[in-house]
Amino acid sequence: MVDCLKLPALHDAASSGSDGAQRRYLWLIRGEYCLLLLSSILTMDFYGVPVYYAGAALVFFVSLAVMLFRSLDKPEKQWYNCRAVAESIKTISWRYAMRAAPFDVDEGENRLFRNALSNILADSNFIGVALTGNPSTGDQITDEMVSIRALPLNERLEHYKKDRIDDQRLWYARKASRNKKSAGTWIGIGVVVYLFSATSVLTHIVEPAWTLLPTDPLIVIASSVLGWVQIKKFNELAASYTLTAHEIGILQNRIGEITSEFDLSEFINDSELAFSREHTQWVARASN
Repeated sequence: MVDCLKLPALHDAASSGSDGAQRRYLWLIRGEYCLLLLSSILTMDFYGVPVYYAGAALVFFVSLAVMLFRSLDKPEKQWYNCRAVAESIKTISWRYAMRAAPFDVDEGENRLFRNALSNILADSNFIGVALTGNPSTGDQITDEMVSIRALPLNERLEHYKKDRIDDQRLWYARKASRNKKSAGTWIGIGVVVYLFSATSVLTHIVEPAWTLLPTDPLIVIASSVLGWVQIKKFNELAASYTLTAHEIGILQNRIGEITSEFDLSEFINDSELAFSREHTQWVARASN
């Protein structure tokens, strides 16, 4: 008996490309924040010599170069598009393996699947560069997909419950919890930084002779924390993931009502639509 569903090589390449583009994007953002912080520290006038200020200006130029590179490279576009492609392929792969519409046919199902893959690629943008370097020789219709497709209805349903429904519900629940905790952590960090900034300003009022107070660096840190929270969208994702986890839980209760191929196809359709909530958000981000 097949243990799990191995997805097409294109899915693995798109998922790997998405992860790589995401890491590059977030590290470029971190780099910009660190360079801006370093610039603010250097402007605190530790040494009043021209070479010192030239170094501070150089850091600003490096920060500008990083920003321009990120704007031209557009790693976030590659990230969003590759993730949208990977999730679309995962959805049609499960439909194929479960014999759900539009793959609920006895002949021509492989052609339909290949056409679906081609359509997904045709609708994607910024994905070619992100896929470079990822393996491209694997099967697009895997042996596991074919083997699960050939199983009786009850065994296919058990596969879907264990490897898709249960797996996705746990994934969304964990991600919701993780994002909620991260939101609280970063808000706490922001509050602390704002308090330190206010203290620095008030100290300067009381002791105007203190010229090396870290007010500017603290302002940069506060702005960076605010920007990071907006980029990561912790609260938005926590709410979205929680809602999807509840939707999956509601769908899970229908499994006992499935007695025919038509029932299974309808169930797969409704389930994949629920899972596509996140996929739809990736498509929307990619189009912006």
